[in-house]
Amino acid sequence: MTDGENQRQDKIQDQSVEISKLLGEMDQLFDGFGAWLGGQKDAESGGFYYAASSRRIPGGAPDIESTAQALNILERCDWLDAMSTDMKRGCIRFFQSKQEASSGYFYDDNPLMREDEVMVARAISYSLNALRKLGGQPLHALPYEAQQAPSYMSSPEDYLAWLKSVELTNSWRGCDRLSTSSVYVKQVEPASRRAEFAQKAFDFFANKQDPFTGLWGEGSYYVRISGTFKLHIFYDHFNVPLPREERIYQSILYALRHEEAVDMCYIRNPIHLLSYMKLSIPAEELREIISITMANMKRLLRADGGFSRELAHSPTAPNVAQVKEDEYYPDMPKAVHIGGGEVEGDMNAGTQALLIRSVCYQLAGRMAPPLIKAPMFTVLENN
Repeated sequence: MTDGENQRQDKIQDQSVEISKLLGEMDQLFDGFGAWLGGQKDAESGGFYYAASSRRIPGGAPDIESTAQALNILERCDWLDAMSTDMKRGCIRFFQSKQEASSGYFYDDNPLMREDEVMVARAISYSLNALRKLGGQPLHALPYEAQQAPSYMSSPEDYLAWLKSVELTNSWRGCDRLSTSSVYVKQVEPASRRAEFAQKAFDFFANKQDPFTGLWGEGSYYVRISGTFKLHIFYDHFNVPLPREERIYQSILYALRHEEAVDMCYIRNPIHLLSYMKLSIPAEELREIISITMANMKRLLRADGGFSRELAHSPTAPNVAQVKEDEYYPDMPKAVHIGGGEVEGDMNAGTQALLIRSVCYQLAGRMAPPLIKAPMFTVLENN
């Protein structure tokens, strides 16, 4: 081995040691996380609250997204099997009780939730996935089967017209609207007709992608990366790789180095995209990515052991938190308030923080060690 090769190997080894140190520091951010999660459980409904303040606000109640996110956390930590049978049954009843018999949709108690097309579509995926994990089933036919899908699903041509109508002035919100339509596309039968709908979408997305950045729509780099993250969900549903992955990677590096991550989503979305794209990341750049990511997460860790979605506080209404105060998107839905807006941990940020940890280990080619679970189950079993 030449001197140059030896130096390269030494440098790679040094980066590996640094990455191990960073991952260890990241693990310490979760010391109080299990106990925080247990504190959000509601024994009466079987669901989970968004945040501690959710119990104190008028009309506060466990909601579909927070409960599904809590189950995602339990699954990711290998804690799901340790849930008692009664607790699992309670969660199943929670989701089943949210399904409307006439339409097949899943709705929270807050009537404003029904007016947010993204929340409505996402509630279907959240509820079905949660029921599957718990061994349950929906009680009624789903919207497409019940002929209650949106009117744009009448034909591939109507679907394309709707895709073209979606504003991308804020990439994150616009791409979220585009992506959630996959919930309905996946329900189309037969498979040949489903493929027609999907192809309309992929052709449209290809036409809208910026060839230089690899991103979609308008906004800051983090906003456009978040929009790209939303669209990747559509691609993933049909096992299709993202186009221009190398350009997307360079855009992610730029955002990490030059923009402030004021939202946990700005930390999670780039990392999640990297795991989906499965690029070969140089060791030095991987160390930099994990270092910036860990530092950004630390800023959102709260005294209660959880993480806030935003730097300033936990947003009261996550459904409108994509568009910040200095940003604009037309025809935004009304805010669906599920928290008190305090400086506290919230379920939206918590599930993302745990995913970030898992992905960072994955990118480093390592198995994430289990988090301490005893405190959480002590709280859960006594709740």
